[in-house]
Amino acid sequence: MTDESPSAPQRILLVTGLSGAGKSTALQVLEDLGWEAIDNFPIRLLGGLVGSGSGSTPMAIGFDSRTRGFVPGEIIELCKQFETRDDVELTTLFIDCTSAELERRYNETRRPHPMARGRPAIDGIKAERELLEPLRRWADIVIDTTDYATNQLQQVVRERFAEQAERSMTVTISSFGFARGMPPLADLLFDMRFLDNPHWVEGLRELTGLDDPVGEHIEADPAFAPAFDRITDLLREVMPRYAAQGRSYLNIAFGCTGGRHRSVFSAERAAEVLRAEGFSPTVLHRNLGSRPADPLERR
Repeated sequence: MTDESPSAPQRILLVTGLSGAGKSTALQVLEDLGWEAIDNFPIRLLGGLVGSGSGSTPMAIGFDSRTRGFVPGEIIELCKQFETRDDVELTTLFIDCTSAELERRYNETRRPHPMARGRPAIDGIKAERELLEPLRRWADIVIDTTDYATNQLQQVVRERFAEQAERSMTVTISSFGFARGMPPLADLLFDMRFLDNPHWVEGLRELTGLDDPVGEHIEADPAFAPAFDRITDLLREVMPRYAAQGRSYLNIAFGCTGGRHRSVFSAERAAEVLRAEGFSPTVLHRNLGSRPADPLERR
């Protein structure tokens, strides 16, 4: 006797809405969240696509008035057929926006509205709104982007459709030496040159911030603990906010003069703190292997 458990239904999200309201942005976010995203898919082929995949990867299908074979009444009837199937979990998302805001967006970007056909953008907006009204009434979810900036729409889509409450953010903590050039991609940069420099301490010059004697020397500096506590408090405050804004990558850099002592130790300590907070930072030491040089270590 074989034990066959039923497969999970295929999760399908139909994404439509008014041109300029944010459909493309919504699809991009869904793709980042792991959905298979397809835009302007021909309606006549929709029946063959739905139910053809496994339930493990959700699928987002975008269409609007520019899509070939776009007839709202026929799309709704097709959706009704899908909803009777056990192998499909279908949801419809409609991206809406007021006509005045859409007109402002088109005038600002100087793009022609797809339904204006040489007339003012507002004429095309009104025609498209009338065409899409049956789909708006039919939709399970309506998002009005009138008052949204792009990042706000991105956040709303993530909150509604992410598999987890908060999307994972890749965090990199790096150390570097100012004397050897600034890092080009740092989002948050902390200058540790206010601390006493181990380079000028006999027996520590050839060591690095990974060695215990160097760490003990840095921690003994009265300025280290209060400053480092403020830095880590700041990171605790802003990192969840960066994640909520949909940041995929966050680069945190600690700098000192040569990039071998103070910045290395601070980066390692910061990584320990963030790991305790539930993050999984990657630590990179750009100048750890550089040769100690007195002319570079001005302070």
